Amino acid sequence: MGNIYNETTFLMKRYGITANKKLGQNFLIDETVIDTIADTSEITKKDLVIEIGPGLGTLTKKLLEKAGKVICIELDDRMIKILQERFFMYENFEIINEDVLKVDLKELINKEKRDEQIEKVKIVANLPYYITTPIIMKLLEEKLEINTITVMIQKEVANRLTAVPSDKLAGAITYSVYYYAQSQKILTVPNTSFIPAPEVESEVIKLTLRKTAPVEVKNEETFFKIIKYAFMQRRKTLVNALANTDLFTNKEQIINILQELNISKKIRGEALTIEQFAQIANRCT
Repeated sequence: MGNIYNETTFLMKRYGITANKKLGQNFLIDETVIDTIADTSEITKKDLVIEIGPGLGTLTKKLLEKAGKVICIELDDRMIKILQERFFMYENFEIINEDVLKVDLKELINKEKRDEQIEKVKIVANLPYYITTPIIMKLLEEKLEINTITVMIQKEVANRLTAVPSDKLAGAITYSVYYYAQSQKILTVPNTSFIPAPEVESEVIKLTLRKTAPVEVKNEETFFKIIKYAFMQRRKTLVNALANTDLFTNKEQIINILQELNISKKIRGEALTIEQFAQIANRCT
């Protein structure tokens, strides 16, 4: 950890940088973790890597050595000068000073695929805890031409994202992630791997985007709405959780659908498989 720690503290001192709490900044200083993220991403010279929130560029350096091109998306103005000065010698480096949630990633990826000899697109990031879910859902829901997403996130969130639907750790987001990608945990990262040290542990996870969804649904919006409503009131039975939504005419309709599918009318949403949610959604009119 010594070299990375020294490099990070040097950069922070040289540029007068302190971690911005509002942006959820914690600078990674563990070389093993950096190597693991880079290796797990399986980056080649034919890959475009989009790194979200590169910060001081500790991971960026490793990515630039492996990838055909790296595009960094960084919100913090203070980091832009540091990144530009660190990597001005790299011809495969580009930086966008913007909030990733506002970036048109589809257009960005299409442009790169047109202009460069890019075969695969991979997302790599050490994500701020407070904005993890919106970023991951953007990457999945926009159905971008990306192959994998390798991110470090809060361990508790990682548990939900990588859980299996109907598992005790599952939440609504579990079903969404499972629908779009296959997930795996890679490495637990202690809080001592950062400066400043966060209060909780982190986890590196990898999402491999599916070519086809695991279930067939007639209307994705309806399917995800049903899951969302079921988990918004997870202590209620599924019938009661869905009763006051605009998706069904009345309780009787929901009960009839469950009976058709041999599902107990007393079941809670958290006990349903993704296949059962799909079957319910496909009967919803």
